[in-house]
Amino acid sequence: MAFGTNIRTWFEGAWHEGDIPVMRAADHGIWQGSSVFDGARLFDGVAPDLEAHCARVNRSAEALMITPTIDTATMVEIALEGLRKYEPGAAVYVRPMYWALNGSELGVAPAPGATGFALCLEQVAMPDPFATTTLTTTQFRRPVLADNVCNAKAGCLYPNNARMLVEARAKGFGNALVQDAMGNVAESATANVFIVKDGELFTPIANGTFLSGITRARHIANLRADGMRVHECILTLDDVRCADEVFLSGNFAKVTPVAAFEDARYPHGPVTRRVRELYWDWALTTARI
Repeated sequence: MAFGTNIRTWFEGAWHEGDIPVMRAADHGIWQGSSVFDGARLFDGVAPDLEAHCARVNRSAEALMITPTIDTATMVEIALEGLRKYEPGAAVYVRPMYWALNGSELGVAPAPGATGFALCLEQVAMPDPFATTTLTTTQFRRPVLADNVCNAKAGCLYPNNARMLVEARAKGFGNALVQDAMGNVAESATANVFIVKDGELFTPIANGTFLSGITRARHIANLRADGMRVHECILTLDDVRCADEVFLSGNFAKVTPVAAFEDARYPHGPVTRRVRELYWDWALTTARI
């Protein structure tokens, strides 16, 4: 099922209209899970950190032993060519993807040099900037690198995220606040997390259990340039409960205010609003296509 509408797909050297088939039944990526992707955004005529997202999908492929076949600069040009086909003002989700075609070593390991690539564009509106979410705990945790490919944006990781999210929704909440193997806060089921306390910001230190997001890094840089103190540190569930403000950070929405973590309530406060202002100011100044 498609994520958005007005889909365009780059595959095998050309742009195609619609949600075209790109995988075959025997491709390694479909039956062994050797697939990676990344997500960027077009909105308000800007595509923030598009190059960084394209570079990361290549790193993700290497982490899964998939041979990248498109260099970052070329991938950016492919994406921009497709994005320019949309109407001015369109909001578009940008998804480059790799998957292994063949297997080696009894079919389990991806064969080097045999790679599928596609870049899919889907028109998806930006969320309402005033829309909030709520969080609850989950029985499921983020894995460590010894257990899974936490250093990649890999499709095989997402069933774990999905069961976190489904559990949270079944409990009446919008998202799950996820712990790492040590019981410390890692992220939500879908995005990185920040808390605000006494005017300073805190976010879980990147410890290899979750992707330290591109948008997360951009927020940290913007906030520090604005003179605010941002701490990457160990956070507990109680730290989140005692926060003054909480928000999620991810490519899809950029900033999502959190209204509650179970019984703890938070305002859509001034720091969260400032994070969004800083991001939009930066994007509109530096990322026009």
